[in-house]
Amino acid sequence: AQLMAGSFEHALDYLIDTEIDLSEIAKRYRNDETGAPAYDLAVMLTIVLLAYSRGVVSSRAIERLCRENVLFRAISGDSAPQFTTIAKFVRELGEEASAVFTQVLLICDRQGLIGRQMFAIDGVKLPSNADKRRSGTHAELAHEAERMEAAAAKMLKAHRARDESKDAGEAEFPDSERIERLRNEARRTRAFLAANAERRSEKGALRNGNVTDNDSAKMATSKGVIQGYTAVAAVDGKTQVIVAEQAHGSGCEQSVLLPMVEKTNLMRTDQTIVTADAGYHSEANLKALHDAEVPALVADGLMRRRDERFAAQARYVT
Repeated sequence: AQLMAGSFEHALDYLIDTEIDLSEIAKRYRNDETGAPAYDLAVMLTIVLLAYSRGVVSSRAIERLCRENVLFRAISGDSAPQFTTIAKFVRELGEEASAVFTQVLLICDRQGLIGRQMFAIDGVKLPSNADKRRSGTHAELAHEAERMEAAAAKMLKAHRARDESKDAGEAEFPDSERIERLRNEARRTRAFLAANAERRSEKGALRNGNVTDNDSAKMATSKGVIQGYTAVAAVDGKTQVIVAEQAHGSGCEQSVLLPMVEKTNLMRTDQTIVTADAGYHSEANLKALHDAEVPALVADGLMRRRDERFAAQARYVT
């Protein structure tokens, strides 16, 4: 199978194969312990990015595409890497992924795709693989560990009482696996509390920790509360090229506005207008943007009430 010239997958394959420098990623495989990678790094990166462009982020689903989809089979050379290999590759990208992103930006700039007239900043809340039931303050998590330990002890006591009764030996104790699971969870929680200091928000309030992913946070969405991250992007107004991105474990958007503006320094000029919605509005942010002489339009919570264009849209009026 061949990739059709002019298609997205053809452009992606060409850019990664001829324009993107992957030497930093390759360094980790060039040593006596690991040797060379089993799959070509350019091929692996192309597979992952093509899958992401189609909304496929599961390693198992990407493996299936490499077996069943003609485009993915063409890119992978019909090699079909296993999902464990794909997951390991993504997990180990680390900081090298930022360098690749920067290279892509520079290529887009050379092609005249970045207008620099307006950078729009916005974000979306995404769930992580963390278990939101394992979240809480240090006091709450310590209480949960005590509860699990007490439950395990109670079950073990019942087990011993049964062993001493006349019915001993009639059946295996059915809760032995559950006792071990409770003990393991309690030990894991205790280890987390010992290794991680309690955190506070920008306003000084205690922040919940999470035993499975302490960088994530509980946050409210239109579909309920999730344990996850706020993914924020700055997008150039000309062709919608993403010029900066960041994921942070907080539902508060205000705290990420200034770091995002700073991330656009490479591409922004003193004439570039930065825009953001009311979620990013605060007096401190406005003052910092003014002091840094960054042209910006940041909506406040009452903007829709003042704008006559929204007068007939009752759902915006509170």
